[in-house]
Order: sequence, then C-alpha cells, then structure tokens
Amino acid sequence: MADERGQAALDALSTLAGFLVGTIVGLTGVGGGSLMSPLLILLFGVAPTTAVGTDLWFAAITKIVGGTMHHRQNNADWAIVKRLCWGSLPAVAITLWWLSSHGHKAESNGLIVRVLGVTLVISALLTPFRAKLARRFARAEGARTEALLRWQPLLTAAAGALLGTLITLTSVGAGALGATLLLMLYPFRLNAKRLVGTDILHAVPVALIGGIGHAVIGNINLPLLGSLLLGSVPGVILGAKLTDRLPERVVTPALAVVLLIVGVRLLV
Repeated sequence: MADERGQAALDALSTLAGFLVGTIVGLTGVGGGSLMSPLLILLFGVAPTTAVGTDLWFAAITKIVGGTMHHRQNNADWAIVKRLCWGSLPAVAITLWWLSSHGHKAESNGLIVRVLGVTLVISALLTPFRAKLARRFARAEGARTEALLRWQPLLTAAAGALLGTLITLTSVGAGALGATLLLMLYPFRLNAKRLVGTDILHAVPVALIGGIGHAVIGNINLPLLGSLLLGSVPGVILGAKLTDRLPERVVTPALAVVLLIVGVRLLV
C-alpha cells in the first residue's frame, strides 16, 4: 500500500514537472531538454542515457503540439527549417550510431552528464544576450552583410548539424542555443514569434528520429514518459497561447537563471 502511494506521488510529481516544462516550451521555445533531462537525472534518479531517450520522446510529442499551434498562427519560416534539417538529420543518425556502440562507456565515465551541464551553462549565458547579438548582426553593412547572405544556407546547415548532435546526445540545444544561432544568422528575417515557431518546428523531426533511435537502443522509460506527457500537452498549449501576453524581458532572465543553476549542479 505504501509502495502504491509512493508511486502515485511520483506520477503526480512527474505530471506537474511535465506541465511546467511544457508551458515554458510553448512560451519560449526553450526548456524541453534544458530542463527535463536534468530533472529526470537529479530529481527522479533516472540514468543519463535513459533520461535523454525519454526526454527526446517527451520533446517530440510536446513540440508537435506546440509546433501545430505556432503553425496555425503562422509563426514559422519553413525555408529555414529545411536548411537546418540538411545538417541536423544526418548528425542525428551519426550520433545514434556512436551511442549504440559507446553509450554505456559514455554514461559510466560521466561524459553525457558533463556535456549536458556544459551545454546548459552556455545556453544560460547566451539566453539574456540573444536580442543584443541580433541587433549587432543586424547593424552589419556592406561586405559583411553580403557575406552573411551568401553563406547563410551552408552556415544554417552547419548550425543544424551542431544542434542535431547535441540534441541526440543530451536532448539539449533546440531551445536556447538554437534560438541564438538563428538570431545571429537571420537578424532581419525572424521576429520573436517566428523565431520560437521556427525553432520548435525544426526540433520536431530531430527529437522524433532521435527518440526512435534511443528506443531501439533501449534508452526509454515508457511509464515515466506517459506521466510527463499528461502534464506537458496542456502546458505547451497554454504556453503557446501566452506568447503574446507575457513580456520576454521577464521570462528570459528567469529562464537563464534556472538553466545556469541546473547546469552548474550537474557539473559539480
């Protein structure tokens, strides 16, 4: 009886965690892997590779819902999504192949946790300065602007490759890092709403293919995934609807602080 009550409490806690993370994802495009994987490792005691595999499915399903909402609101640039996928999808396949051969070793020596922690710290440090970076690149003139436009497709594919590798290895990267890279590459083309929508829609195929690969390897906890999704689906719908109502100057610094704390906690 006590075990049943304990399991019920754990299920309720994971559903609440899913709702909170889903709301942040829908609102900012950030927070799926950045918050859920660390929560699974630190709060629920899940093994790192299983946390990543479970979180990728969580991210894929959550962002399908959020992406649908943003697509209906025309908050996505599909040309940029395609360019990102040129690099990200091959990178996902290569990283999955590496994990199938070296995943246990990477987990035992703490590589995945360290990479996850470093990625979160970088994300936290970049998040408050995304707008400033965008303005700096937007002020570029003459040869710099022409060079950026000429190399945009290739640079976008390279950014996709980096994101695909990080997402598959740690489930982190599609939010804060992805948004920062997109702002630097497309300072004129993407406003705040289309940035979030584009970032979320690119993350859907990456997380879905990565999640399938992790499931084949055996890195997934289905009961935990179900509890997380029970909260995340209404959360991401709520977050997407709140996009126009909560000021970014409030949400962004708060998220950066949370990412920094979690990243440092994983590293130490």
